[in-house]
Formats: sequence, structure tokens, C-alpha cells
Amino acid sequence: MSLKAERNRKKLAKKARKGFKDYPAATIAFYGPTDKQATKVTVSIIPYEDSPPVRLSSWYSEHDVRRDEEIGQMLLDYLAEHGIKSVVMTDRIIGCPHQEGIDYPEGETCQVCTFWKGRDRWTGEKMH
Repeated sequence: MSLKAERNRKKLAKKARKGFKDYPAATIAFYGPTDKQATKVTVSIIPYEDSPPVRLSSWYSEHDVRRDEEIGQMLLDYLAEHGIKSVVMTDRIIGCPHQEGIDYPEGETCQVCTFWKGRDRWTGEKMH
């Protein structure tokens, strides 16, 4: 990971560690074909209390988005552009980057990301 990519990652983590400060708030979630490589990051913005998210933006990479210098900078710029005061960020990859009903039929599992079939999205553990 480049020095700049590491700095961007630390800046995002620091914003998330500060906890809730005020609105507008942002949620950041990572998705990937396995629990080891994040190929998609999604940010939603919640402008005020009890508001549904008003924006949903995603960035993709063939490589791990968490280690991508350019995507890290775009995330930081996006948060600054929208005046984000609070950040909630997942500490792990929480599932497949493909969307049910868009990338594959509803009620089915992704045929590309077979790692996630039958797994808990939070732990990556096989479910019984």
C-alpha cells in the first residue's frame, strides 16, 4: 500500500472513531467477492435525524478499494464536499458487491461471488 493510500485510510478510520458528532452523517460500507478483498465501497449521506439516506455513491476497483490511493482521496473529498460531521464505517467487508434484483435475480444468490453463499455477512462464517 502506498504511503498516500495508508494516510487516506487512517484519516477515514479516525473520522469513524470520533463517533457521532452531528448531522449530516455518512455511512461507509465495503463489499467484495470474498471477505479478504473489497472491490466496492458505498457511501450514503443522512442529512438530519430521522431522515432516510439522500445520496448513495459507490466506487469500484479491480483491486482492494481500501488500499486504493485515488479512491481514498475521492472518499475524503466527497465527505468534505457534503460537510459530513459524523462517519460510521464498517470494519470489514459485509458481502457481495453485486445487487440482488439488479445484477442477479431476486431471491437467488450471486453466481459470481460464491464465497458469500450460505455465509453470515458480518462474520464471513458459514451459517448452519
